[in-house]
This record gives sequence, C-alpha cells and structure tokens, in this order.
Amino acid sequence: MSSTPIVLVPGFWLGAWAWDEVASILRDNGHDVTAITLPGLESREADRSTVSFEDHVTAICDAVRAKQGPVVLAVHSAAGFSGYAASDRCTDDIAAMIYVDTAPGIGALDPDFDGVEKPMIWAEIEAEENLDGLSEEQKHAFRERAVPEPGAMIRESVELTNDARRDIPSTFICTGFTAEQYQTYAREHPEWAFLAGIPELRNTTWIDLPTSHWPMWSRPQDLATIIGDVAEKAGKQ
Repeated sequence: MSSTPIVLVPGFWLGAWAWDEVASILRDNGHDVTAITLPGLESREADRSTVSFEDHVTAICDAVRAKQGPVVLAVHSAAGFSGYAASDRCTDDIAAMIYVDTAPGIGALDPDFDGVEKPMIWAEIEAEENLDGLSEEQKHAFRERAVPEPGAMIRESVELTNDARRDIPSTFICTGFTAEQYQTYAREHPEWAFLAGIPELRNTTWIDLPTSHWPMWSRPQDLATIIGDVAEKAGKQ
C-alpha cells in the first residue's frame, strides 16, 4: 500500500493518548502514524507559564519534518489555529491537511484572555459541546486525563506569510456541525477567528460525520477510515 505518513494533533486539554484508538486502527491497516502531545500538555504538573503559541507551531512542524517527506497533518478542535500556522511554516512538508471538527484559525482565539492556563471545566463542556455518541466511560476518562491548556494558545497568534498554504489539499471532517454550517458561518461571520481561514483555501473536500466533537472516541473506525483514505490518495500523487 502506498500511503503518506500521518501526524495527528489533539485539541485543547488532550495529549497524544486521545488518538490511541484511531492510531491503532490506522497502524493495523499499514499506515505510518505519529500522534503528538503539544508543549505544556504533558501532565497537570507541567509548567505552562512560559509555553507560547510559537512553541506549539514549532512542535507540529518538528513532528512533520521528522518524517522526512510529505505527511498528512490531521488537527482537531482548537489545534486548527496552530495546525494552520504550521502549514504556513512547513508547507512543502505537508501533502494534505485534515481538519477534524475544526477549521484553519487565523489570529487569536481570545486576545483578551489573561490566564496562565485554561482548565477543562466539565459543566462548560456539557453546556457548549456536542457529546453525541460518547460513553460514560469515555467522558470519565476525559475528565480524569484532561490537562489545562496553556493560556498563550488562546491569546497569542503568529503572522501567516506563505500563500502556498492555501493550495494544500484540505479535508474537513464535520462532526459537531455540518459542512454546510461551517461554510455558512465562515461566510457570514468573517470576524470569527476560528473559521477565518476557510475562505482562503483553494482545494477543499467536505465530509459530514455526524457525531460528537471528539469523533476519535465516538466514531474511531469511521474517522480512521477517512484519514487513511486521505493518506492513500496523497501517497498516489
């Protein structure tokens, strides 16, 4: 099987462990997969006071370049910001992008956030996020393993300068919201930083996968199949 290596980046509060089931399925199917834990997310005891947005972008680029050839870069949730910035930095090393219930963010998620870190507050998750398909065991594991997010990920950003990022083939896997909703919101709300990169992209594929905001837990087989298909397609180009 000709398949491009895959790098998986988790969203807020998560480490590489969040991808365990998806990564296992992909490896069983012959794919080369690396899931990463971003700086400051190693443990609850980690020092997050000096972690910058730049650190996350650099960590993603380092993981991509370590493969020594073009990769498929899959980013989840708020990693759409650092992942899109990474695509601007290491464009030639990325064969395809996958946005898992997220989008290419531009600017800061909340420039006024002044905390050292942002803990995961379960009551807010229940009130604001799609939890469809998550078992009680999975919810418990999330609560037990969640690590506070470095505050810089919320208030900082980096300048995007490489126009070539716009031509990277980009697949959107839409779970908590539909593809139509993503595109409509991006068109009607250009001020929303977390969707701002959508209109920039020139090579997009949209896939609806109705489930929770964490499809790596609620629909791991389906998510792995989509990611694997993108990697195989990239490997043939």
